[in-house]
Amino acid sequence: MPRAEANGIELEYDTFGDPADPTLLLIMGLGTQLTGWPPEFCRLLAGRGFHVVRFDNRDIGLSTQFDHLPTPDLFAIMTGDASTAPYLLEDFAHDAAGLLDALGVDRAHIVGASMGGMIAQELVMKYPKRVLSLCSIMSTTGDRAVGQPSAAAMAALLLPAATDRAGAVERGVKVLKVISSPGYPPTEQWMRERTGEGYDRAYRPAGGMRQLAALVASPDRTPALREVTVPTVVIHGEADQLVDVSGGKATAAAIPGAELVLYPGLGHDLPEALWTPIIDVIARNAARAG
Repeated sequence: MPRAEANGIELEYDTFGDPADPTLLLIMGLGTQLTGWPPEFCRLLAGRGFHVVRFDNRDIGLSTQFDHLPTPDLFAIMTGDASTAPYLLEDFAHDAAGLLDALGVDRAHIVGASMGGMIAQELVMKYPKRVLSLCSIMSTTGDRAVGQPSAAAMAALLLPAATDRAGAVERGVKVLKVISSPGYPPTEQWMRERTGEGYDRAYRPAGGMRQLAALVASPDRTPALREVTVPTVVIHGEADQLVDVSGGKATAAAIPGAELVLYPGLGHDLPEALWTPIIDVIARNAARAG
């Protein structure tokens, strides 16, 4: 895969479709590599007339790591002392804008999932002229009164990091069993294969913890979201255990004119059975940009 210089770091990325088509930038979530956007999903998007770009966020996958930084004090950050946070969500947004610069893209449609949705929100807030349309999936506003994980999801998220491949697969399966869609449950074989593939590509648990610290340390975006003017759609699962559906509802309520699309039985993932309707929603929203 190619790598781009962006915002002083390097981002691993790849593309699908015709570069002459409008660019659609996919931003993945917490501790998740670009492979969280399945290639088949990306090809379907490209088939709808988009030049699709997916990439590894900072500190995950094959993009620049920040292992030289001290371990953040997550408890202190959660109680208001953000001094150990390594960076903030706005830094991810600057990374994404830098990637568009490196690709020679002036404006793009932006789709973000989970923490990627938060980064997408930051991107349109910081670079409104760079964004054609916004799609925020299974995400939230940063208001701690909404979008909070269930106790089971938080416990899964904070499971100790594994020390080998077998342990990483077991940990990954435990997490997926909690957060995956109850209406579209993946098989255990699928969970093991995907988790193993992620480990083989790049296993960076410390980077995921720093990303979590950045997420927790970042401020509420609600006031700034009220100034967003691009066509926006918010997609959320009614069965999401990691980011409660109240987060999606709050996001749509904060952005003027935003459309809210809820799916019963959808958890915190992208089950193949919903790819076509989700892509339909993304394409419809992008068409509103003209």
